[in-house]
Formats: sequence, structure tokens, C-alpha cells
Amino acid sequence: MDRFTRLVSRVLSVPVAFVSLVGKNQQILPGLFGLPEPWAGSRALPLSHPLCRYVVSSGQPVVVPDARVDGRLRTNPAIEDLGVVAYAGMPLTDGDGLVLGSLCAVDHEPRTWSEGELCDLEDLAAACSAELRLRVLSAQSRAAQTVPETARAAAERARNDAQRLEREAQAGLDHAELLLRASEELAQTSGLEDVRRRLRDLFVGVGKPTYVGLLVADEDELHRVPDPDIAHAVEREVLTLPADAAFPNTQAMRERRTVFVADREAMVADYSPEAVDFFDRMGMATVLCLPLRGSRALLGVLAICWAKRHEVGVTERATLTAASGYIAQAVERALYLDERISVARELQAAMLTDLPLSDHVEISALYQPAADDHMIGGDWYDAYHLPGAPVSDGETSALMVTVGDITGHDMHAATIMGQVRSMLRQATLDHPPYSPATALTALDAACSVLPMETSGTLVHARLDPVHGSHDWTLTWSNAGHPPPLLRTPDGHVTQLLEHDVLLHRSLGPFDRTEHRRPLPPGSTLPMYTDGLVERRGHGMDAAVAQLVALLARHGNRPLDEVLRRIGNRLAEPAPEDDVVLLAVRTPSTPQPQRW
Repeated sequence: MDRFTRLVSRVLSVPVAFVSLVGKNQQILPGLFGLPEPWAGSRALPLSHPLCRYVVSSGQPVVVPDARVDGRLRTNPAIEDLGVVAYAGMPLTDGDGLVLGSLCAVDHEPRTWSEGELCDLEDLAAACSAELRLRVLSAQSRAAQTVPETARAAAERARNDAQRLEREAQAGLDHAELLLRASEELAQTSGLEDVRRRLRDLFVGVGKPTYVGLLVADEDELHRVPDPDIAHAVEREVLTLPADAAFPNTQAMRERRTVFVADREAMVADYSPEAVDFFDRMGMATVLCLPLRGSRALLGVLAICWAKRHEVGVTERATLTAASGYIAQAVERALYLDERISVARELQAAMLTDLPLSDHVEISALYQPAADDHMIGGDWYDAYHLPGAPVSDGETSALMVTVGDITGHDMHAATIMGQVRSMLRQATLDHPPYSPATALTALDAACSVLPMETSGTLVHARLDPVHGSHDWTLTWSNAGHPPPLLRTPDGHVTQLLEHDVLLHRSLGPFDRTEHRRPLPPGSTLPMYTDGLVERRGHGMDAAVAQLVALLARHGNRPLDEVLRRIGNRLAEPAPEDDVVLLAVRTPSTPQPQRW
């Protein structure tokens, strides 16, 4: 009985639940959850607290949003003693329909009980009643065993009834467990693929289906969400169904109702040869299709299938319908999240600059999204030539490069990233001679007064060709970002460790510093975000050392290949954050011509 009350508490999200059997002098509580002392210890309530007596006397559910203003209950001492404000009680009956007590849900705050919550409580009460009947019959069977021959027939009947009721009670518990799992397992899903994966393991116990399919509605079509882990070749052959297709699931979509196909004969009689072929090849006999209704529109269809003919009783159908409500909520949330992720990814991709063309400096970039699609980062890179004529014939103008990472993993982070990127460009171009430190100082000043929750790290660098030579000069300012690496043509790799504090609006205007270093011809400068070297359970120092070794060994290869090797080698385990890699290589010393 305690198990039923725990289920009520979890499924309906109430602090108190109990099973109450009304006697002559008191209410016995064989099952309870959340009741205070002394009632929890005594497992009884006096008749002066007649919450469940109204259920027993009427034989009907009693549903009260606020007992304090209810004409029947407002003077009941249970309001003060038990903290009863909202109350819902469902009758518990014996085999003859006599009401023995009630299964009750109690909230300490006013509450409007939804239709779905009351259906769940009714299903749990039906399972609880079956368990009570089983106990009664078991007691009668034990008593009959002590009576000689005259009661053997009665004992046999009692045993048969007890076994039948035990099966019913187990089925009721399975149905209650399904609702509990649906409410818990689907509450934290992150996307359609996650919902589909959890559906596979949701249905267990009595009447377990062989296959559960999920189809999402899109205007006049149904799109199947395939199992991400188990390949069903037939399933992937029929990924899209037009709404007018003669399939059970499209009928459920068109008519907005549950569609039940009992067996293959019914499938052949009512649906197209394509539908029959599909379910034959899937090895299905009985099919139940439930429309998934969202808050605004039909979201899709849940297809529950059994390999052998399966009778779906009233209680099981009610349970599956209630479970489909939880599934619809998960699908609606998943569609919303997937849409936001898609928009954020598009926004982030739009911010990743097309790299400038140059006949002299080699430049390449790599972006790898996080393994979790929902971990949308504020990682970005930028590169552009500074205004002005070429330094001299055959040479190119100075180049500005940036790699940054805004704190957060959501749409907000991607939006802030776009704003910061644009502001930094403007700050750079508005402050000739284009000092990285001056631009970052101006960015700090703007962020300190604008209503933006700016936080993150970045490296802002300028590469200038040295007039009259093949050398270049690197000038950079680092706002708390992972240090860039510098590989010289001899294979030596140096970490450029100089840095200032990170970018944060609460730090106020900050006079940034910058550092300068000559770049010999053929030098390679990789800059990256922390997603490349940070992994849960793995040391960051070791990852940086691996990065340095890879760059030392392969840094003389074409830049695209260098970045690809680094990304592939450091991709295990899969990154939990977005990764940005940007690398610049200065021109090598031209080889003397041979005549």
C-alpha cells in the first residue's frame, strides 16, 4: 500500500498521499506517504477528520481545489492538523463494487486538478482496489482451508479468484509503473532523438509491446523518428508518410483519435497494401496508434505494436493514453529545443567569418560543435585585413585575427558572442594604428556601461609584415584566454603565456597590455578555445602537451591538414564544448631560382 502512495506522490507531484479504509470508529491507513506524526506512526485518523468519508458515502471521486473554501470541508480539522488544502480522493472497491475507502492525494497549496492527473489517480486506484480484493480473497482462502470437506469447493474458487486478481493487480501495478516511468524518464529529455531512445525502454511488464514508433507531424506529412541505436532497415525505408496515406498512423493524424488494428485481417481490410507490407516486414500483428496532442496543435503519432495478437483492454488503453500525454509533452519540448538549437547554430555559423584571401599569408580555421547538440557555445574566430595600401610591391597589408569564447552554452551566449565580435571589430577599426590592447580596452569600457551580461575570454592579435624583409611581427593582447602557440620553422613550439584578466562587465574599464614578438618566415600561429584541451576526467596540461607535440611534428604540413590532424587526434573523448581552431602561417623565405 505504501508503494501506491509513493506512486501517487510522484505521478501527481503532491507532498501527501494515503490509502484510507473507513471503519466504525476510525480511518485505517494501510498505505501512506508524507503524513506527519502522530498519524504516520499510528496509521490511523479519527473520524473527526472525515476526508475520505465523503468518497465512501457517495461512491464517487471527491475533488477539491481548496478545502478552506469548500462547504463540506472548510471546518474539517484535517485542514490544520494535516495541512490539507487541495484534495483528490478516488474510491477503492471490493469485488461486489462496495466502496471500502479511498486513494487520496493532498497538496498544501490551492490546486486545480487537471483531467490527466485525475485519470492517473483513477488508474492507480483501480490497481490498488485489485490489490485489496486480492488480500480479501487470500484471507478467505486461508480461512476456508481450516474447514473440512464442505468448504473445499469454496476454497478452490477463492484460490482461482485470488490468482486472477493477482494477475489483475500485477497488471495494474505495471500500468501504474508505466505512468511513473513516463513522468520521470521523459521529464528531462533534451531532443527528439533522446525522446525516441527513451521510448524504447519505457514499456515493460505485462503486455510489453514489441515495437514503439514515433512520428512527428509536419503540415501534411508524418516524419518518422528512427531509433538512434537500433537499425530497423524497414523503418528507415518509410521515413515520411503523406497525411492521405492509408496507414493506421496517418488515420490517427487525420482524425485526431486513437486507431486500433486488432490483427492482420483488419490491416488488410482497412489499409493499403503498402501499409500491410510495412507491418508484415516489421513483424507486427496488433497496432495501436495514439495521436500526440500538444498545447497548440497535433504534434505527431505514437505507434505501439505487438508481434502477436494482443487484446488491449479498457484499463490498458486508458494507461497508454495517459502515457501518451507525457510523451506529447516531451515531444513538444524536444521540438522547441531542437528549433532553438537550429536557430542558435545558424546564428553561430553566420558569425564565423569567411577567411580573407591572401597571396602571402596562409590562414585556416576549424570549428567542431560539442558532442551534445544542446551545448551551444559562444566560441568564434575572426580574421580581416586592416585598411591601407600594401606596404610595398609584392607585400600585403596587416592582418587582424581573433579567437574568443563567451561564457554559456545557449542562445544567449551565441547572441552575446555576435555582439562582442562586432563591437571588437568596430573598436579596432576606430582606433588607428589598430593596437590590439587599445581595441580591447575600448571593448571593456563599452561592456561596463551597456546592459549586456558580458563574460568570456579572447585573444586579439595583429600580424604586420616587416618592410624590406620576409619577417613579420606579432602583436597580441590576451584577455584570460588559453595561450596561443607559436611554431618556428625549426619545429620548436612556444606557448605565448602573457595575458590579462578575462573579459567581464563587472571588472569595469581595464587598461589592457599587449606583447610583441618577431615571426621568422614560415612561422605558424595556432589559436584555439578551451574546448580543444578540456575534457572531464582528463588533465588539461596533458592535452596541451599533446597539442604541442602534434604541432611540432606536423606543423610544417598544409594548414588545413594540420588543423584536421589536431581536431581528429584530440577528439577523443568527444568534446563537451564547442572547439574553434584558427591558424596563420607567415610566408616562407623564397627558394633561390636555379638556371
